Amino acid sequence: MPDHGPAARLPGARHCNSGERETKKYLSGRIIPAAVLAATSLVVPAHAQTDTSLAQLAQKVAQLEDDAAAARDHQAVENLFSRYMYLHNAFEDEQIIPLWAKEGTPGMSAQYSNLGKYTKYEKIMEYHSGRPSPIGKLLFHYITTPVIEVAGDGKTAKGLWIVNGLESGLTAPEYAKNMPEWMFEPDVEVDGKKVWMHNVYLKYGIDFIKQDGEWKIWHFHCFEVARAPYSMGWIPFADAAQDDAFNLDLMYIGENGAPIFMPEPDEPATVMNNTYRTDSAQKLEARIPVPYETFSETFSY
Repeated sequence: MPDHGPAARLPGARHCNSGERETKKYLSGRIIPAAVLAATSLVVPAHAQTDTSLAQLAQKVAQLEDDAAAARDHQAVENLFSRYMYLHNAFEDEQIIPLWAKEGTPGMSAQYSNLGKYTKYEKIMEYHSGRPSPIGKLLFHYITTPVIEVAGDGKTAKGLWIVNGLESGLTAPEYAKNMPEWMFEPDVEVDGKKVWMHNVYLKYGIDFIKQDGEWKIWHFHCFEVARAPYSMGWIPFADAAQDDAFNLDLMYIGENGAPIFMPEPDEPATVMNNTYRTDSAQKLEARIPVPYETFSETFSY
């Protein structure tokens, strides 16, 4: 039986005594071990293959780190606005002030209606300063349908939300007599006070900026979509109030139902709220965030 090397040896097979003849037969036989073929076919040195694998692994790790950071930023932005709304519902607006970018941050702005935009820090904070928690008043807004995009450079983020909820309270007669009838439920009084109960439908568009490793509110835009007193609905309400200065200027209802009006804006509104009117059609005025690398590539709320 021919001897084709160690891989072909069988018990009882005859082996050559000469090492030289063994080698010649081993190489010239029809059976060549796989290890020999692999050793003779290597083109790329082993250390080069190792360097390539390490580079690919480092690239994958870097990408995973970027993805994890973006996910954390996305969650932090969503939590920030949720925290805002919980505090706002509880009339704890003073605690909202630290959620904003610090004073002196370039480009800060807030808009709540088509009256105009607030760009001075003290005007922006006036909305949150000294807001009371009146007896008998209930404010309950909840947020839904978020679209959030974090910039590729991780320095800014954008978010758009739909908001629904209710606003209600009691107004003393001395204030109610100077307020429009559409504000109140007809023929309803509690403890001698007029009753107002409204459903509200809103959108919030917000730009965020990261400062000292924390996300902060930078540009804030509240888009009121419709309002519906319980006894009216949003269409009769719009017909009665869509051009009423009281409705446009009102900031909130304070103690004993006293109306508090918006401060004078710093700049004209450039993005107009498309609040429901009986004489116009709806349109997408609050732009939806799309992916972007740096804020210079996108729009501002």
